[in-house]
Amino acid sequence: MTDVDTGFAAPALRAGRPNAGERTPGPAYRQQSVSADRPRPAYPPAPRSPVDPRQGRASGAIGLWASLPRELAIRFKPRVDPLARAILQEVQRAVPEYRQPLEGAFGHIITQGVRQSIIQCLDSVGTPGAVPLETWTTVFRNLGKIEFNEGRSLDCLQTAYRVGGRVAWRHISEFGQAAGVSADTLCTSAEAIFAYVDEISALSIEGYTAAQTRAAGTRARRRRRLLELLLADPPSAPQTITAQAATAQWTLPAEVTVVALEPRADQHSLAAPDLHSDVLVDLEGSEPCLVTGAPEKHLRNLAERLPGWRAVIGPTVRLTDAPRSLLWARRTLKLLQRGVLPDAPVTRCTDHLSTLWLLADEFLVRELCARSLQPFKDLTPKQRARLGETLLIWLQSRGSAPEIAKKLKVHPQTVRYRMHQLIDLFGDRLNNADDRLDMEIALRAEALLGS
Repeated sequence: MTDVDTGFAAPALRAGRPNAGERTPGPAYRQQSVSADRPRPAYPPAPRSPVDPRQGRASGAIGLWASLPRELAIRFKPRVDPLARAILQEVQRAVPEYRQPLEGAFGHIITQGVRQSIIQCLDSVGTPGAVPLETWTTVFRNLGKIEFNEGRSLDCLQTAYRVGGRVAWRHISEFGQAAGVSADTLCTSAEAIFAYVDEISALSIEGYTAAQTRAAGTRARRRRRLLELLLADPPSAPQTITAQAATAQWTLPAEVTVVALEPRADQHSLAAPDLHSDVLVDLEGSEPCLVTGAPEKHLRNLAERLPGWRAVIGPTVRLTDAPRSLLWARRTLKLLQRGVLPDAPVTRCTDHLSTLWLLADEFLVRELCARSLQPFKDLTPKQRARLGETLLIWLQSRGSAPEIAKKLKVHPQTVRYRMHQLIDLFGDRLNNADDRLDMEIALRAEALLGS
C-alpha cells in the first residue's frame, strides 16, 4: 500500500473525534455514498468484543482496540516510526519543558515511551488480552513518577498526552481514508485513542501523586530527625546537623525559636495545624514541639494556626542553644499547668523571665523563704498573710503609713500597728539591705507558689 502524505488529513476528521453512526464530510465518505456500484470498504465494521469489567479502568481502551480488525494493525505497522517521529516533534513544539535534545536518559524515556505506546495499542488490535494490563499501567505510572522526580509539573505530561492523541488520530484517519476503512471503524479508532489518552493520564496522575506522597513522607522523616538533632542534649556535632539539614532540604538559620506544645484539656479532637512548610514539627512525640528560624513570620497568629493546642514560645537563641530554648519553654509550660502563670493559648517565656528565674530552683527558693521569713513561723496563717502582705508593700515602696494603707485599702492606723509588729519580729534586719532583698524575694516566691 502506498503511504499517503500525512500533511493533508481531511479537515473534518482532523478537527476532532467523529460521532458514531454520523456521516462526516470528507473525500472517503463522499465517495462511499455516491454510487451503489462502489466497492464495499476493505475493512467492514467488526463486532466489538465484550469487555471484562474486572480488568479495571484500562479495560475501556483495551476493549475498543480489541474490537477492531486485526488486519488494520498489520497494515499500519510500517507507519509506527513516522507516527512516533511526528508525535515527538509536535510534543516538543507544544511543551517548552520538552524542548531539549533527545539524548541521554530524557531522550530515551520520551522516545521509548511514545513508541511503546503506539506498539501497545497496535498489539491490542483484534487480540483481546494480548497486552497484559500490568504492562501498560506500570509504564504510565512510572512516567508520572519520573515527571515528579524531574521537578516538572504534571501539566507537561498531560499536554503531551493530548497532543500525542491528536497526532495519532490525524495519522489514523488519513490511513483509514486511503485504505477505504468504514466510518464506523474509524469512529471506534478515534474513541479508542481518546479513551487511551484518558486512561494513561489517570495512571500518570497516580504515579505522580504516589511519588509526591513518598517524597513528602521522606522529607517529613528527615526533618523530624533534624529536629531531634537540634534539640539533643548533649548537643549534636555541627557537621552532623549540617549534613542532616541538607538532606532534609532545610536552610540552617543563625537563630531559632523553640515552641513547647500541649493539647488543651478542653479539646476532644485536634485539627490539622496550619503551619509553614519550613517549620520543623513533632506533634506525635511524648513532648510535642516545633522549631522555626523565622518566628516573626511563622508564629504570627499561632493560636489560630494550632487549634486545640497550648503553645509556649521559648526565647530566641543561637542555633547551638536550641535545647535551652526548649528547656525554658517546657518549664514555663509546667508553671502554666500548676496555675502559677495565667493560662492562655499562647504564652511567651520572655513575658515571665523574672518568675522563671525566681522559680528556677524551687528547693533553694523554699530554703530562702524558711530562713528569711523565720520570724513568721509561730504565727497563724491569717496573721502571716496580713503581715507578709504589709511587709512586701513596705519593701517595694518604703512608703509612709498612709501610702501603704491606700494600697492595702485599710486604715493608716492599721498599717502603723502592723509595722510595730514587724519591727518586733525582724528587728534590725529591716535596716539591712541584703536582708530586705532576701525578704522581698521570699515573699514574691511565696505569692507565686501560693504558700
